[in-house]
Amino acid sequence: MFCGARLGVRWPSGWLCAVCEWRQGDVVDAELPPPRIDVVYYVRYGDRVKIGTSAQPRRRLAAVVHDELLAFERGDRVVERRRHEQFADERFARTEWFRLSDRLRAHTVALSAGVEDPWRLHTRWMSEALALRA
Repeated sequence: MFCGARLGVRWPSGWLCAVCEWRQGDVVDAELPPPRIDVVYYVRYGDRVKIGTSAQPRRRLAAVVHDELLAFERGDRVVERRRHEQFADERFARTEWFRLSDRLRAHTVALSAGVEDPWRLHTRWMSEALALRA
């Protein structure tokens, strides 16, 4: 399936993904702009975590020095601000970088529960948005 899921439903018209409802074999219309999917990302660099947001996470993370992508969370600047407030005790002054505390680690583990690779989750969100647009 387009989103990488392995679950599907057989219909007379073909296989439909059980996750994103994209029909197997369908091709994305290249003339349409890609859907906008805002994500809050959590990247680790040493013992620090950056909590940021982007609608183009591949481009953004290519510009951010990091060791590991810990998790994605669907959301925009409002969610990002909420996370900055939630982990304010761990924040390095006037930055988007936070100390990797047990509390912050537990949050990223909860976000990534059942997700082997955050990029696959992002791909699923994109395919769901494309399916809704079709």
